[in-house]
Amino acid sequence: MTLQQLEYILALETYRHFVTAAEHCHVTQPTLTMQVQKLEEEMGTVLFNRKKQPLEPTKAGEQILLKARQIMREVNQLKEMVSNEKEDLAGTFRIGVIPTVAPYLIPLFAGEFIKHHPRIQFQVEEMKSSDIILGLKNDKLDIGLLATPLSENQLREVPLYYEPFLLYVSPTHPLYKKKTIQTKDVRQEGLWILNQGHCFRSQVLNICNHKTEDTHNGLQYESGSIETLKRLIDYNSGYTLVPELSINQDRDKKMVRRFEEPQPVREISLVTHNSFTKELLLDELRKSILSKVPLTFKKNKRFYTVKWR
Repeated sequence: MTLQQLEYILALETYRHFVTAAEHCHVTQPTLTMQVQKLEEEMGTVLFNRKKQPLEPTKAGEQILLKARQIMREVNQLKEMVSNEKEDLAGTFRIGVIPTVAPYLIPLFAGEFIKHHPRIQFQVEEMKSSDIILGLKNDKLDIGLLATPLSENQLREVPLYYEPFLLYVSPTHPLYKKKTIQTKDVRQEGLWILNQGHCFRSQVLNICNHKTEDTHNGLQYESGSIETLKRLIDYNSGYTLVPELSINQDRDKKMVRRFEEPQPVREISLVTHNSFTKELLLDELRKSILSKVPLTFKKNKRFYTVKWR
């Protein structure tokens, strides 16, 4: 058994295709196939079901892949320790960001950050929270940007800011006449929310303290986009809850109402696996993000954090 073989089977698990996995590992497909077969012969078990398309790990393979990922993570930690890479701002990092954060936060800081750290490359993907958590655990992501707390033993959370929930309301809705909103004002009638699987949806329902069907005068709309909900309200009626960073001051300001204090907020954090050692990168990311978000996003007695789990 070699580390190279472990790298090959992990690539095969990720890409579920021999040719694609070989390209990722910069070897020919026959070379990767032969090494995987040798490893299977040595272990006396089949790791992948070749009859499935895309490939799927066998039950025995799943356990071996889990251990292989742990071994490779520790090997990489050892390399960083020897070369002192943990203090070097260089490399490619895979970042998962929830869709209700990505379009509003990433453009604020990413370009400037890369400009000041040209040896860093970010591979950013919008993902639901559950997929980010799984990706961090399986070493398919290096960093997550999502709502916390998560209470996951394998993961480390670095809180960044506390973003208020705001009400985005149509002029035809009774809540439009109010200057500020109380949580008891948020009722099922007229409320638009994101579809299943979004942590933001869960937080909204926790604020409202009820479950709801997204039906408005015969229209049921499954949306994964805050912007889509806002446009539905612009041209129809009703209201929704939105994160403050999503508000365009020129276009949206007249439609927005704040909650009375203490305001409901979501905690947004950088999240990594406990084995992640790039402390300097995390520190620089944190400082860069905080320099771009409003100072009012600091935790204080005017806020209460809304959980989603």
